Amino acid sequence: MHITLESDYAVRIVHCLAQSGERTDAQTLADQTGVSLRFTLKIMRKLVAARIVRSYKGAKGGYVLTREPSAITLRQVIEAVEGPYRFSRCLDSNYDCNCNSPRSCPFHGVFNDVTRMVTEKLDAVTFDL
Repeated sequence: MHITLESDYAVRIVHCLAQSGERTDAQTLADQTGVSLRFTLKIMRKLVAARIVRSYKGAKGGYVLTREPSAITLRQVIEAVEGPYRFSRCLDSNYDCNCNSPRSCPFHGVFNDVTRMVTEKLDAVTFDL
């Protein structure tokens, strides 16, 4: 099991911004992370919408983190791209896993435990590395 390529790239981009500590344009981010400019811009829109990154327009435009790297978690970045983390669709309230209810699903409890463990680990990692 892997996170998506988009999440992997988003993590790289936020790490790059955290290391830079200054306004950085999309082309520089793309060059430094090995992500195409087009994909970088797509990811930046999601990071801006999630208020992890602020964008500036114009000749001296670019991107900066909205808060200190120590206040941005790995989970926040991944969920900005992927949406809320769930180990299984079984945990989504609008998904019918054909078990009638979480109480009758033999896997619901373990999927919930795995989800909680993963999200706790992702919340424990910030970008002030």
